Amino acid sequence: MNVLIIGSGGREHALAWKIKQSPRLTNLFIAPGNGGTKDLGTNVTLDINDATQIKQAVREHGIDLLVFGPEEPLVRGVVDKIKSDPDYSKLLIVGPSADGAQLEGSKQFAKDFMEKYGIPTGKAKVFNKQNLEEGLAFISAQKPPFVLKADGLAAGKGVLITKDPDEAKENMKDLILGEKFGAASANVLVEEFLDGIELSVFVVTDGKDYKILPEAKDYKRIGENDTGLNTGGMGAISPVIFADDKFMQKVEQKVIRPTVEGIAKEGMDYHGFIFFGLIKVGDEPYVIEYNVRMGDPETEVVIPRIKSDLIDLLEATANSTLDQVELAIDPNTATTVMMVAGGYPEKYDKGHVIDLEASLNDAIVFHAGTAFKDGKLLTNGGRVMAITGLGKDMKEALSKSYEGVSKVKWIGKNFRSDIGFDLKALGQ
Repeated sequence: MNVLIIGSGGREHALAWKIKQSPRLTNLFIAPGNGGTKDLGTNVTLDINDATQIKQAVREHGIDLLVFGPEEPLVRGVVDKIKSDPDYSKLLIVGPSADGAQLEGSKQFAKDFMEKYGIPTGKAKVFNKQNLEEGLAFISAQKPPFVLKADGLAAGKGVLITKDPDEAKENMKDLILGEKFGAASANVLVEEFLDGIELSVFVVTDGKDYKILPEAKDYKRIGENDTGLNTGGMGAISPVIFADDKFMQKVEQKVIRPTVEGIAKEGMDYHGFIFFGLIKVGDEPYVIEYNVRMGDPETEVVIPRIKSDLIDLLEATANSTLDQVELAIDPNTATTVMMVAGGYPEKYDKGHVIDLEASLNDAIVFHAGTAFKDGKLLTNGGRVMAITGLGKDMKEALSKSYEGVSKVKWIGKNFRSDIGFDLKALGQ
């Protein structure tokens, strides 16, 4: 089978790494890929939001299975444009159409969906330029902390939390009037603050059936002990100690099943991943957000724990036969530590030469923002590499991750040395 993965980050490298292991694979292509994916398949230069260019690559390389990594082309309706062309009717596609992608593309749409189908989540109100003064007054009437969310896509950085009402009001003005995230923050949700511990749960679904993938916990803040600015993610761990069988049964009953049933009732053409950003409040799960793709860096710990052939799983997702495949999970622990450019998540440089030791036998290196140019591996993004370790427990896995981190060097590299600090306190 010829497979094309759309995307260029650590998530796509992890998917490529697993797909490469399948005996069913003939040829693997990654578009546009990065400095690491080139060692697993062929990188293809194209615009991931351009359906015409993707179709051309599918035709040119005889692609059987098309897998979308990032959310933007899904929200833009690229899947719909490909499926509407009869010449591509036999192409297997993993990624929802635009109506399903609204679950991530619009926080307001997602909230309305959750309310309609009785899925537990925090209460929220939406404000924009037309009712900004009402929004400012609403903040004054609430108890801190204050949670503000850009309605649209903001690269995982569209959530602002503060205990100061004046700061919250300035945040609202910055989002709406200052257009902090462009059109994505034209509408802003002021959401009820939920006090608990967060985790990420993932499923693949063909729109009627689903398989639950390993859960994970990621670390968003740039600084130790979860301080500083939000990032796309500084590390992740799977499994998660507080997500025991009893809690996960509640997650399936109260969150996953009604979500998939809602997708079916809404008539969404949905063949792909669902990411549930959850918070455990007491012993109850609440949904913070949906994503319509795998998370990053969670993919770098979830995918290595899947023992099944990933092509089998993705093919069944695409052709609506998910109930006919088995999913086997490795009980061991996976951890990943994200290495980032100096200055990230604010201004940072690209183009630094990466010195990567050959002997990283006990760790898996997933490239997130790298490029290969003139025979040199270069930094090409804010998040540069995720170093994944596998072990019988979190301690062993983290030791392998951090040993790997020590063997990768470039000017200005930065990483968190405390991934899993909160889980250690819980005894994991």
